[in-house]
Amino acid sequence: MGLPPIWVRRILLAPLVIVAAVVMLVLTPVWLIIALALTSLVPGRFRLPRVLWLVTVYLLWDAMLVVAMFGLWVASGFGYALRRPGFVAAHYRLAGWGLRLLFWIFGGVLRLTITTNGSDEGAAVADRAAFDRLFTPGTPLVVASRHGGPGDSFILIHTLLNEVGRQPRIVVKYTLQWDPAIDILLHRVPSRFIVPSGFGHGRAGGGLRVEEALADLAEGLGPDDAFVIFPEGGNVSPARRRSRIQRLRDAGREAMAERAEALRHVMAPQPGGIHAALDAAPDADVVFIAHTGLDRLVTLRDIWRELPMDKGITMRAWRVPRADVPDDLDARAVWLFDWFARIDAWIDTHPEVSA
Repeated sequence: MGLPPIWVRRILLAPLVIVAAVVMLVLTPVWLIIALALTSLVPGRFRLPRVLWLVTVYLLWDAMLVVAMFGLWVASGFGYALRRPGFVAAHYRLAGWGLRLLFWIFGGVLRLTITTNGSDEGAAVADRAAFDRLFTPGTPLVVASRHGGPGDSFILIHTLLNEVGRQPRIVVKYTLQWDPAIDILLHRVPSRFIVPSGFGHGRAGGGLRVEEALADLAEGLGPDDAFVIFPEGGNVSPARRRSRIQRLRDAGREAMAERAEALRHVMAPQPGGIHAALDAAPDADVVFIAHTGLDRLVTLRDIWRELPMDKGITMRAWRVPRADVPDDLDARAVWLFDWFARIDAWIDTHPEVSA
């Protein structure tokens, strides 16, 4: 589905989310009574009230961010100074506050916990201090994460902003511009909305133009910045996995296709975005991110079945000094694949746990 022009999104969609939030809030007693009355007909622990409450919270959250960013737009001289460092920093602070609030509410309702670890020492005990040290400011970072489960990009950005003090430069799918708050925010901080290369017969987007956009985004990466990318190009699914393997075979990379078939939890990464970012940021180290806890949540039916989730999400990070990153593009592609194979093996040894 094509996106409406930006002026339509600002004039119509942004006010619409505010109206929807107010309506849901005003009607809370009505839908709560109805949802509770239907609870006996819906299996699970208050699934319907939980879902309606989370929808209301998200709409209110979105609306509050839209209103706050309208205030920043006015304060910037009706957009005149929005690109100045002070206003960019203000938007990062707003995003950090918003994500803290969102995770506080959603974490309580869904019974989610997030544990971070940056060390293999004492694998049974999470090493939060070691995780934080991997993100110590002073060196630009390219953060390459697996992509599996709903909301994992929100979790990663929340961690970068609120836990380790990094300012993320974000690469996201273009369809997220349908969300007014995300649309406005990511047009005011360094980010790129891209059309992925697609899977199967319906391939679209991707290619050289996307790589050029990512290189432009990584240009001038600062010592407190983190360029965030998901090399798999989308959440893992059986159809996407098969398509990715077939694409490797079509490209004559049979050995790589066989290795991709052996991966259980991740897909073969696409190296183009990483190449573009590393070439544009020659001083950047690389941090790889693995996580587990959301793996079985692929479809809306999966998410509905699991509510409330009662999950402990574990996030593991590894940092690779730039000196250890291959310069040759073919060698770098193999190196990237090796790291995703390592992530796959780590997930094998860290099954989902209850919160």
